[in-house]
Amino acid sequence: MTDKATTATPLCDLLREAKQWNPNWDPFYELDPAWTEKFMDMGLSPMRSGVLDAKTIEFIAIAVDASCTHMYGHGVRRHIRRALELGATKEEIAAVLQCVSVLGIHTMSLGAPILLEELAAQERRTPDTHQR
Repeated sequence: MTDKATTATPLCDLLREAKQWNPNWDPFYELDPAWTEKFMDMGLSPMRSGVLDAKTIEFIAIAVDASCTHMYGHGVRRHIRRALELGATKEEIAAVLQCVSVLGIHTMSLGAPILLEELAAQERRTPDTHQR
């Protein structure tokens, strides 16, 4: 852990000033501002490098914020708004949301086979009372 008073966090400060700071980041910033600064730098590096265009970056941010493991509505709204400002179509944004929605398919990939196995096991344990 580092001392907040002596730790420079220019990227974190910039995110706050630009109103792009997620208040959910405050606890780990409070615990370790230097780690948080490094984490933000790592995460934002591809975006700041200029390799991807701004609209693609917004699509990625929409996907991350809308994913079933994140579900950060404020960020989804902010990034959709920005994507529209950059010329994204509703079809492009819908496609991003459709792509990320398949993350939830793993629930079925895991659960459906187990359900079928358990139904088969139950059938083997229970005599068939429906046949006459």
